[in-house]
Amino acid sequence: MGKVNVLLVNGSPRKYGGTVKLLKVAEVGVIDAGGEAKWIHLTDYNIKPCIGCVSDDQKLCKFPCVIKDDDFNRLGEEILKADGLVIATPVYWYNVSPLVKNLIDRMTSFENMILHLNRSLCDGKTVGFIAVGADSGAIMTLANLMIVMNSMGFHVPPWAIAFHQSESDVLTNKSAMIDSYNVGYNVAIASMELRNLNEWYRVPRDLESITNKALKEAELYIEQRAFRLKKMT
Repeated sequence: MGKVNVLLVNGSPRKYGGTVKLLKVAEVGVIDAGGEAKWIHLTDYNIKPCIGCVSDDQKLCKFPCVIKDDDFNRLGEEILKADGLVIATPVYWYNVSPLVKNLIDRMTSFENMILHLNRSLCDGKTVGFIAVGADSGAIMTLANLMIVMNSMGFHVPPWAIAFHQSESDVLTNKSAMIDSYNVGYNVAIASMELRNLNEWYRVPRDLESITNKALKEAELYIEQRAFRLKKMT
C-alpha cells in the first residue's frame, strides 16, 4: 500500500522559530517510523475566517467549503489525501495561533459531512500536536487541540503531544525534543495501523429502543432509591 503520508502543519508565521524546530524533530520521527513527511506552512496560504453558515442551515456547511475565494479548499484536499497530521503552533494567549484557529474552524466542513455522507471526512486519520510558548498556556492549548480534533473524527494516539514553555531555545529542552520525535513517530505508526479503518462514527440502528431501555433503567433506579430513603426515615 505504500508509505503513510503525514502532513507537518506549521502554525507559526515564522519559519525559523521554536515551533518549526520541534516540528523538524517530529519529521525525523515520521521518517524513522517508515512514513513520508510533507510540510505545510499556514502563513503561505490565505485562509479566511469561518462565516458560520452552519448556524443558518446545518447543511450549508460542507466540503468543498462555500468560501471559494481563498486557499482553504486547495489546502483541504491536501489534508484529506494525508493519512495523518502533526499540528505545531505557538501559544497565543493560552490557545493556538490565528493561523491554526482559522484552519480548524474551516475544517468544520470536513466534520459536517456527517450530514451529507453519514461520516466525517476526518475519520480514520491520525493527529498529533506540538505547542511552543515563552510563557504559560501550552497545556491548555494542547488540551483544546486534542478535544477539537478528536471531536472531528481524528484519532489521537498515545504520546501524541509535545510542548516547550520557556524563553530558552527549544533545542536545549531534551524532554521537548524526545516528545516531539515521538509525536511524529506515533502519528506515522498509528496511521499505518488505522488506514483501513475509516468508519468510526455511527448512528445506532434502533436508537428508540436504546432510549427506552435507558429510561426504564433510570426509572427503576429512582424507585429503588426512593424505597431505600423511605426505609432510612
